[in-house]
Amino acid sequence: MKTTFFTLLGLLLVTGTLAQKRVSDLTIVYDAVITTGAAEPKLADAFDGATTTVYLKGGLSRSEMQSALASFTTIHDARTGSAVVLQEVGGQKVLIRMTAADWKDKNRRYEGIEFTTTGETKQLAGYTCKKAVASLKDGSTFTVYYTEDLVPENNHYNSQFTNLRGLPLEYELQQGKLTIKYVVSQVSLNPVPVSKFDIPKEGYREMSYEESKKGRRN
Repeated sequence: MKTTFFTLLGLLLVTGTLAQKRVSDLTIVYDAVITTGAAEPKLADAFDGATTTVYLKGGLSRSEMQSALASFTTIHDARTGSAVVLQEVGGQKVLIRMTAADWKDKNRRYEGIEFTTTGETKQLAGYTCKKAVASLKDGSTFTVYYTEDLVPENNHYNSQFTNLRGLPLEYELQQGKLTIKYVVSQVSLNPVPVSKFDIPKEGYREMSYEESKKGRRN
């Protein structure tokens, strides 16, 4: 009986492991929907109809937010912790270089984030997703639906989900007074070209992370 029990236990563990697919190359596209904060029309317009595309390849990641009024791209290297942010607003193109310390400072809000999974599920892009409630150290919360079928090898591409055991396919994000819901529209496991992570050498005005922080405060 003991042999049978441990054999069955082993099979269950192997089955669970096979069900999860660790992926190195991944492209995922989200549609953005503003749920609250319409009282800020200019900011709301910047995100209205926006899409966010995330490219993953090994330790490299690229996140692009495109709308009719602006575009924001973040290229991050999980191996070094450094990043580059490309902003294009009103025809002005800015490149911001970030050290690992800058990246940590920018995402300090998500340090210690905890996810509590509920019993609720839904189907998104053909994947069964579990609902979880994220709790931040400032007392705020947000919901996320994630699939355990796909697990990115690089879990540092988005500090919001470093501790999440799966791939988020629907989630919320606070941007100023806006609450934006991101819902998956496409998932691709095709190889991502390395050129996606090239840093532009011209056409952008460069500034440091500290300079960009001062600009936001002003």
